Amino acid sequence: MHTLLTPRSGIRGNLGKTEMQKILVVDDAAVNRELLREMLEDNYVIEMAENGQQALRKLLEFKEELAAVLLDLQMPEMDGFAVIDAMKENGWLEQIPVLVISIESTPEVENRCLEIGVSDFIHKPFDRSIVKNRVRNTIDLFAYKNSLEQQVEEQRETLRQQDRIIRIQAEKLKEAEPFNRLMMEYRFAIMEIETRLKVLNEEFSREYKRNPFESIKSRLKTPESIYEKLERKGHPITVDNIREHLTDVAGLRVICSFPDDIYRLADLVIRQDDILLLRKKDYIQNPKDNGYRSLHLILSVPIFLSNEKKYMKAEVQFRTIAMDFWASLEHKLKYKKNVKNATQIVAQLKACADSIEMLDYQMQDLRNKIDMDGRSI
Repeated sequence: MHTLLTPRSGIRGNLGKTEMQKILVVDDAAVNRELLREMLEDNYVIEMAENGQQALRKLLEFKEELAAVLLDLQMPEMDGFAVIDAMKENGWLEQIPVLVISIESTPEVENRCLEIGVSDFIHKPFDRSIVKNRVRNTIDLFAYKNSLEQQVEEQRETLRQQDRIIRIQAEKLKEAEPFNRLMMEYRFAIMEIETRLKVLNEEFSREYKRNPFESIKSRLKTPESIYEKLERKGHPITVDNIREHLTDVAGLRVICSFPDDIYRLADLVIRQDDILLLRKKDYIQNPKDNGYRSLHLILSVPIFLSNEKKYMKAEVQFRTIAMDFWASLEHKLKYKKNVKNATQIVAQLKACADSIEMLDYQMQDLRNKIDMDGRSI
């Protein structure tokens, strides 16, 4: 567990006593500098500068120690805005919060300050309580923000390291002959299921003058994805563990025209006497919270090799055209970075999924009416 030091916690000296934090007060009016020193010196070590050039020299000298800068905007020669620009150019604005001292409180001035990175404002005339609270709160919030950014960067680095490990292990998997043979067997399982589906499709086309599905898409899980999933499940990366603990290395997606075609076709597949149904997940009758709909079957399928018959696991997903359209778009949107109004978009996607379900069944009703009219002629 890491302990995060914040500016408020101070620095401990040799005797274990907490040293006070250092603040730089920049104002061309001596009376303002002294007032602020008197208000803050019980809690902070105060450095002072009477113009922008002095402020930059102090910043260069104490940049590692400063907890905050109190900066007047209106100064001769080099005003507060020029100091902020110099701080930004040197990268100090990311390390040290700035509180602007100003008699001006117009929205235009404050908005400009906030846009260039100012943390807060101290307005003249000074109020002791407000000054002390704003300085303390700004230092605390700035430190908390920086600690969060540090944690995020550490997490990103951890993910980058994990990604590098996964890529290295995936390359080793690709070079292993037992792994390559297993992938070949999963390809055979895909071919076996595709063949049986095509046979059913051909039979339907002849008997009922229509096709129960529009297309079949298939894929083999990548070595990287296999490694990551086994790692997540807590299993060593071996060929036996891939075979035993993963059910979706071989995957097929069957795109049907209508919802009842999905159930009819799935039933015909699992009724074949040498195909075993291991698990069924019906997300059409029980959609996921985000609106996702599909029928998932985990099957054990025989493949016939030159010297043996072997059963392989495969996942088959059945969707209508509309369900597949929605799922494809939802998948793309889900992995977009920095999406604004994410909650609103999720709600709209759910509403779209519900609308698509209604459309599917309306189209199915139309087809049934057309079929009945055709039989009555």
